[in-house]
Amino acid sequence: MSTLQRIALVFTIIGAINWGLIGFFQFDLIASIFGGMDSAIARIVYGIVGIAGLINLGLLFKPSEEFSRNPEPRNVR
Repeated sequence: MSTLQRIALVFTIIGAINWGLIGFFQFDLIASIFGGMDSAIARIVYGIVGIAGLINLGLLFKPSEEFSRNPEPRNVR
């Protein structure tokens, strides 16, 4: 996993926690930290979280290492 994917994963987790708070408690953590949903900084954070989700979309289609190994052929007699 590259550094960019790790950073994107952190932002995706932040977004997931924020959506969980919104869903369960009707509390938007990002908006409360950065001064409301319409503030420029909050909108930038929302945008970064969205881009991070798109970057992590590639992880869905990345082959797993345990399945990508080719076993050595055996001599069967």
